[in-house]
Amino acid sequence: MKRPAPRITRRAINHTRILAIFVEENIMFSSPRTAVFLGVAALGLVCGPGYAEEMIKATVLMNAIQLDANHVKAGTVTFEVSNAPDTGLTHELVVLKTDLAADKLPVKNGQVSESQFKKMGEVEDIDPGKNKRLTLKLAPGRYVLICNTPGHYAMGLHTSLLVTP
Repeated sequence: MKRPAPRITRRAINHTRILAIFVEENIMFSSPRTAVFLGVAALGLVCGPGYAEEMIKATVLMNAIQLDANHVKAGTVTFEVSNAPDTGLTHELVVLKTDLAADKLPVKNGQVSESQFKKMGEVEDIDPGKNKRLTLKLAPGRYVLICNTPGHYAMGLHTSLLVTP
């Protein structure tokens, strides 16, 4: 999976501006070594891995959830969730943290009992042919993504995601 380039955020720009003002006001009293150190620190603020984000495309079909990647790095993960136009059904995508296999979750009355798991987030009411986004901060571990509309889990609408350090 191709990772997007690190984003320069407003926070990083503000930190860089503060650092630039500090350098401008103090550079004449500092050594060249200090100037180089502060320049490298400014680059670290702008390009640091803390501002990177993972993107996963999830497509909900009639009998499966397809991901364009089955593993990502820990941190901010955005799911671009598409409901295939030919499903004729409204779906949702629920992200649960669990070590259970995607097809082994307990079901009662046609739904997975979400309260038995650590629910990370969800997008609801995705109409056929429509898309929605879900952005979550995910720690390393195993996750299961499901459609928990009654009966949909049993139809095969579930998949696994591994988040690595």
